[in-house]
Amino acid sequence: MKKIILVITSFYLLQSGLAQSGAVSAKLHTLSPYFLFTASGTPSATLSTSRPKGDFTTDNTRQESFTIKMLVNFQPFSGEQTLLEVPGMITIKLRQADPENRNRQNYPAAKMQDGSLPVLEAGIMLNSPGINLFTRQLEIGHPLASLKNPWGKHEVIVHFTKTHWTIYVDNELMDNDFVVGYPHWWHQRSWQINPAVVSEASLYLPGMNVERDNKRNIEQMPGLQYWTPRGHNSWVGDVATIYHDGRYHVFYLYDRRHHASKFGVGGHYFEHFSTTDFITWTEHEAATPIEEQWETIGTGSPFVYNNKLCISYGLHTSRIYPDSLTEYPDMLRYFNQHKKSGSFSSNPEEAYPSGATYSVSQDNVSNFKKSGALFHYSENPSVFTTPEGKLKMYANYKAKGTWESASLDSGWYCTDPDFPLGGDCTFDFRWGKYEYVVGGFTSLWRRTIGKNEPWKDIVAEGKDFYNGVGVPSVSPIGNGRYIMAGWMPITGWGGPFLIHELIQYPDGRIGTKWMKELIPATTDAVLLAKNVEQKNAFPVKDENFILTFDVVPQKKKNGKVALSFLPADGSNKKGCEMQINIAAFTAQYSDAVKDGFGEMQKSIRNGGNPSLVGNYAIENIMGVEKPFTVRILVKSNTKLGGTIIDTEIAGQNTLVTYRNGLNVDNILFNQERMDIHNLKIMKIVD
Repeated sequence: MKKIILVITSFYLLQSGLAQSGAVSAKLHTLSPYFLFTASGTPSATLSTSRPKGDFTTDNTRQESFTIKMLVNFQPFSGEQTLLEVPGMITIKLRQADPENRNRQNYPAAKMQDGSLPVLEAGIMLNSPGINLFTRQLEIGHPLASLKNPWGKHEVIVHFTKTHWTIYVDNELMDNDFVVGYPHWWHQRSWQINPAVVSEASLYLPGMNVERDNKRNIEQMPGLQYWTPRGHNSWVGDVATIYHDGRYHVFYLYDRRHHASKFGVGGHYFEHFSTTDFITWTEHEAATPIEEQWETIGTGSPFVYNNKLCISYGLHTSRIYPDSLTEYPDMLRYFNQHKKSGSFSSNPEEAYPSGATYSVSQDNVSNFKKSGALFHYSENPSVFTTPEGKLKMYANYKAKGTWESASLDSGWYCTDPDFPLGGDCTFDFRWGKYEYVVGGFTSLWRRTIGKNEPWKDIVAEGKDFYNGVGVPSVSPIGNGRYIMAGWMPITGWGGPFLIHELIQYPDGRIGTKWMKELIPATTDAVLLAKNVEQKNAFPVKDENFILTFDVVPQKKKNGKVALSFLPADGSNKKGCEMQINIAAFTAQYSDAVKDGFGEMQKSIRNGGNPSLVGNYAIENIMGVEKPFTVRILVKSNTKLGGTIIDTEIAGQNTLVTYRNGLNVDNILFNQERMDIHNLKIMKIVD
């Protein structure tokens, strides 16, 4: 079983500048990234420095697995070096990548000390199975600087299976992608190595057996807030959560390359971790691993049915194959004839499976097993069980509306074809006397439970809780607490994981605040200024820190305050301003400006988009009519390639942004009819 253990610290404001005494820092004890390789026989072919070229034969022109193992000696180089080549099929090479180009692979996550960016890449030419969809190259790779000792001797392994193309260095998994198609081997092939870099190469047909080496040391990584999976190009995608039997479960679509994997269709699947106390977290085996070439997983939802923990999800098969080759036409035809969805079994030999399906936990915690049943043509099925025990579903992607069923596989009836509208992933939760529906990136509805009333569009009122958390999933966690989890984009689809806690008011309005268990460990607070004057500037020496300060409006419902987060030269280039406007009851992020305040930004209902975590506003902020406290967390690292700024206002409003290319070295205050007191800073020690 895959496991990640996290221990989360609480946040304290102390007075000495030393690390918090007695605090337990958040740590991820990750699964070993190392793997063992065993062969069932001798290599099918070998090359060496004395014989750098050769031929090999195979009886099977469509190999479902193979392994190439090489001994290499990496040395500084310029330009590009080919290490191994099977002409027309496989190329393994070194090249100098652009240190400023993060497109697709995010290679600048690990640069050499001199700023250069040598990378190791392995490309394979694939032909699609069954039909002539395409013949194209699938390429994986990693920056050499991600190795503990980049230069010198290493063992490089590339491994192909019917679903994966993976590269390992010294038995450590460095990158992979998901395949559609197979290489065409012919019956005889030539291959060659570069003897100046490669001393040995062995080809195994079929491929070697691979298993995780759990005896190798497991590295410790800090924190869960703003966490990303291990790897230079790995991110968190759509998140789906549930609280069941005292355990909080997080399922997230594992993403590499910002949706560019599997030739751009995503290649996503649900990874899974959970906690019983929000202090210790455990990562489990993937709930929906990719096991077939036609699989790429779409968002669904966890739910409990017949006392078993399940997760629904969609098969985005239409992203790979035309609808005519999938189950979609038959499923839609069945619905049109019977006015309910049918239950279809996966049979790829007749048609590629598509639509809604589910997996079931075998132990009610993890150990999920795919059902193989297709119960609807929706490719983003949000299934949940009502408190009355009914099965309901909000259909998205190729379908819309509210659906109900007596059982998972007995057919689903549409009870409301016009709500929700479909499109983005949709989640439902109840809190007190209200029921809420969260619709993907930009929609929120509410109604009173037990009353025959229409859904109220909360976004249209400007009272939503969208704050930069993408596709938020909300769950109760006991003791009257609710939290929302999601992700924030960096330079494309997928990014860091994020949780904020929710607050409910008597009228059903919901606010947001930081979750105390997930606030990072810090040094003790250092007072920067008892009183902050107009245009006060403060240099910052640490990349990751938390600021706190108190705000006292000079007049009721009037005044504003802004903080500009600026680079080392103090200019507004790439800088970010966070502004609170008491008169307008808004908070926003905008580009930093040289003089005055930043340009007014738009909220969702006015055309803004917080889910892009750039410039946007939130409106009708709460708790600012009297003195209040602001907390701001600033986080940066080389993988992000920029800075996350997470602001909490009056313990009732939060908003988060990402600023590409910004490293914060200076903070500039600007206020109007506002007094700022007790400015403190704490270095994040995780």
